[in-house]
Amino acid sequence: MQTGLKITAFAAGLAATFGAAYTVGGALDPAVAKEPSRQDGHGAKKDPATEKRAAEETAGRAPGLPGGLQVSQGGFALDLATPRVEAGDPAELRFSVVDEGASRKVTAFRPEHGRELHLIVASNDLTTYRHLHPERAADGTWSTPVELPEAGGYRVFADFTPDVKNAEGLTLGADLAVSGDARPEPLPRAERTVTVDGYEVTLDGELRAGAGEELRLEVEKDGEPVTDLQPYLGAYGHLVALRAGDLAYLHVHPNGEPGDGRTKSGPEVSFTATAPSQGAYRLFLDFRHEGKVRTAAFTVHAGAAAGESVPKGGDSAGHEH
Repeated sequence: MQTGLKITAFAAGLAATFGAAYTVGGALDPAVAKEPSRQDGHGAKKDPATEKRAAEETAGRAPGLPGGLQVSQGGFALDLATPRVEAGDPAELRFSVVDEGASRKVTAFRPEHGRELHLIVASNDLTTYRHLHPERAADGTWSTPVELPEAGGYRVFADFTPDVKNAEGLTLGADLAVSGDARPEPLPRAERTVTVDGYEVTLDGELRAGAGEELRLEVEKDGEPVTDLQPYLGAYGHLVALRAGDLAYLHVHPNGEPGDGRTKSGPEVSFTATAPSQGAYRLFLDFRHEGKVRTAAFTVHAGAAAGESVPKGGDSAGHEH
């Protein structure tokens, strides 16, 4: 884990000031997503976000593209064997990471925060979020149970590092269609405090383009600070940021870690983030207390760094409703 890890993987459009909003309730069981993403004959239709991702993937692997927009990168590809599931029904997601040069499934990964691979599933409207922990079979096939509550378009993100010489961490993404009557939701409003499962989480700090800023998230329960957060995957909190519109992905880690002699177990979890551009994002904070993982979600608008002007025309990465 790195101290002061910066958000640097984004490529375009963020706007306005920083805010926080909306709670995604329950332990890894947040709210509902309903936006369609592709035409599959079962109620899930193509949308601009999916078309944009497809165009970027077809155009090639341009350097600097944000994580999660590409299905293949650096000689590795995400092969999603379960491209469609039914809304509200228990299902099993199956996928593999393929070494394109050797034309075979990858079976060796470098563990990161206690896991060989982290899997994120999010709806295109960013109102459903799952942080899953799949199991790998000996042949390199990964699988995990999942149940997605509403129809629409989703994105599956695999965050991993192949165990090969000079390999770097990758985040690959693939589209998942959830069949049914899809009804997309607007991006939730920005609020600084959200409530999830009886906990209040408050977000403090500013996110700005081109400038590192500290983001502080404070956890309370029944009006009292929570000072005994439990380690979850080797940290007191994990933060995932997804850009509104195209779902560009970034997994951020907190400043400090359990047992380092200076990081307290709450109530505050701190991150350092730099946004290279302006626009709208959703932030998903996973934290563990009393043996249960909960997820608090925020809508964030980031503006220009101090002294820089915000170009006319507003967001290019989505806007608040």
